[in-house]
Amino acid sequence: MPIDPRAPYDDSNVFARILRGELPCKRVYEDDFALAFHDIAPQAPVHVLVIPKGRYVSWDDFSAKAEEAEIAGFVRAVGTVARELGLVEPGYRMLANIGQHGHQEVPHLHVHLFGGRQFYAMVSQD
Repeated sequence: MPIDPRAPYDDSNVFARILRGELPCKRVYEDDFALAFHDIAPQAPVHVLVIPKGRYVSWDDFSAKAEEAEIAGFVRAVGTVARELGLVEPGYRMLANIGQHGHQEVPHLHVHLFGGRQFYAMVSQD
Protein backbone atom coordinates (compact mmCIF):
# COMPACT_ATOMS: atom_id res chain seq x y z
CA MET A 1 0.00 0.00 0.00
CA PRO A 2 1.47 3.40 -0.97
CA ILE A 3 2.52 5.64 1.89
CA ASP A 4 1.38 9.27 1.86
CA PRO A 5 4.36 11.16 3.34
CA ARG A 6 2.00 13.87 4.63
CA ALA A 7 -0.56 11.55 6.26
CA PRO A 8 -1.20 11.61 10.01
CA TYR A 9 1.08 9.34 12.01
CA ASP A 10 -0.21 5.77 12.47
CA ASP A 11 0.69 4.42 15.93
CA SER A 12 0.12 0.84 14.74
CA ASN A 13 3.03 0.83 12.27
CA VAL A 14 5.76 -1.75 12.82
CA PHE A 15 8.42 0.78 13.86
CA ALA A 16 6.11 2.38 16.44
CA ARG A 17 5.55 -1.11 17.83
CA ILE A 18 9.31 -1.73 17.96
CA LEU A 19 9.83 1.58 19.78
CA ARG A 20 7.18 0.59 22.36
CA GLY A 21 8.88 -2.79 22.88
CA GLU A 22 5.94 -4.76 21.46
CA LEU A 23 8.10 -6.28 18.71
CA PRO A 24 11.73 -7.39 19.03
CA CYS A 25 14.63 -6.01 17.04
CA LYS A 26 18.35 -6.65 16.87
CA ARG A 27 19.52 -3.33 18.33
CA VAL A 28 22.69 -1.66 17.13
CA TYR A 29 22.34 1.75 18.81
CA GLU A 30 19.93 3.77 20.90
CA ASP A 31 19.90 7.23 22.42
CA ASP A 32 17.29 9.85 23.32
CA PHE A 33 16.57 10.65 19.66
CA ALA A 34 17.01 7.46 17.64
CA LEU A 35 16.99 3.70 17.54
CA ALA A 36 19.08 1.66 15.08
CA PHE A 37 18.60 -2.02 14.35
CA HIS A 38 19.34 -4.65 11.73
CA ASP A 39 16.85 -4.97 8.87
CA ILE A 40 14.93 -8.26 8.94
CA ALA A 41 15.40 -8.66 5.17
CA PRO A 42 18.93 -7.35 4.55
CA GLN A 43 19.87 -6.19 1.08
CA ALA A 44 23.62 -6.01 1.84
CA PRO A 45 26.05 -7.65 4.28
CA VAL A 46 25.35 -4.71 6.60
CA HIS A 47 21.81 -3.32 6.43
CA VAL A 48 20.72 -1.24 9.41
CA LEU A 49 17.69 0.98 9.86
CA VAL A 50 17.89 4.17 11.90
CA ILE A 51 14.58 5.63 13.06
CA PRO A 52 13.77 8.72 15.08
CA LYS A 53 11.94 8.15 18.35
CA GLY A 54 9.43 10.85 17.47
CA ARG A 55 6.18 10.30 15.57
CA TYR A 56 7.20 11.26 12.03
CA VAL A 57 5.82 9.66 8.88
CA SER A 58 8.55 10.76 6.47
CA TRP A 59 11.51 13.05 5.90
CA ASP A 60 9.01 15.70 4.77
CA ASP A 61 7.06 15.40 8.04
CA PHE A 62 10.26 15.33 10.15
CA SER A 63 11.91 18.31 8.46
CA ALA A 64 8.73 20.39 8.79
CA LYS A 65 7.72 19.50 12.37
CA ALA A 66 10.68 18.22 14.41
CA GLU A 67 12.42 20.43 16.93
CA GLU A 68 15.99 21.45 16.11
CA ALA A 69 17.34 19.19 18.87
CA GLU A 70 15.48 16.20 17.38
CA ILE A 71 16.84 16.90 13.91
CA ALA A 72 20.41 17.33 15.14
CA GLY A 73 20.13 14.29 17.42
CA PHE A 74 18.80 12.07 14.63
CA VAL A 75 21.38 13.18 12.07
CA ARG A 76 24.16 12.66 14.63
CA ALA A 77 22.78 9.21 15.48
CA VAL A 78 22.93 8.18 11.81
CA GLY A 79 26.58 9.28 11.66
CA THR A 80 27.41 7.56 14.94
CA VAL A 81 25.89 4.28 13.75
CA ALA A 82 27.86 4.42 10.48
CA ARG A 83 31.09 5.05 12.40
CA GLU A 84 30.41 2.36 15.02
CA LEU A 85 29.71 -0.20 12.29
CA GLY A 86 32.97 0.69 10.51
CA LEU A 87 31.15 1.85 7.38
CA VAL A 88 32.79 5.22 6.84
CA GLU A 89 35.87 3.67 5.26
CA PRO A 90 35.55 2.19 2.63
CA GLY A 91 32.09 3.77 2.28
CA TYR A 92 28.41 3.02 2.50
CA ARG A 93 25.05 3.91 1.02
CA MET A 94 22.41 5.84 2.96
CA LEU A 95 18.84 5.82 1.69
CA ALA A 96 15.51 7.23 2.85
CA ASN A 97 12.44 6.26 0.84
CA ILE A 98 9.66 8.85 0.83
CA GLY A 99 6.14 8.29 -0.47
CA GLN A 100 4.81 6.16 -3.29
CA HIS A 101 7.43 6.96 -5.93
CA GLY A 102 10.19 6.49 -3.36
CA HIS A 103 8.71 3.07 -2.47
CA GLN A 104 8.25 3.88 1.23
CA GLU A 105 6.82 0.78 2.92
CA VAL A 106 6.53 1.82 6.58
CA PRO A 107 4.86 5.11 7.60
CA HIS A 108 7.62 6.05 10.06
CA LEU A 109 10.71 7.96 8.93
CA HIS A 110 13.66 5.60 8.60
CA VAL A 111 17.09 5.72 7.04
CA HIS A 112 18.71 2.61 5.60
CA LEU A 113 22.47 2.22 5.99
CA PHE A 114 23.97 -0.34 3.58
CA GLY A 115 27.57 -1.48 3.74
CA GLY A 116 29.98 -4.36 3.53
CA ARG A 117 30.22 -4.49 -0.26
CA GLN A 118 30.81 -2.35 -3.33
CA PHE A 119 27.76 -0.46 -4.54
CA TYR A 120 27.21 0.71 -8.09
CA ALA A 121 26.00 4.01 -9.49
CA MET A 122 22.29 4.53 -9.06
CA VAL A 123 21.98 6.22 -12.45
CA SER A 124 23.64 5.49 -15.76
CA GLN A 125 27.04 7.10 -16.22
CA ASP A 126 26.51 7.45 -20.00
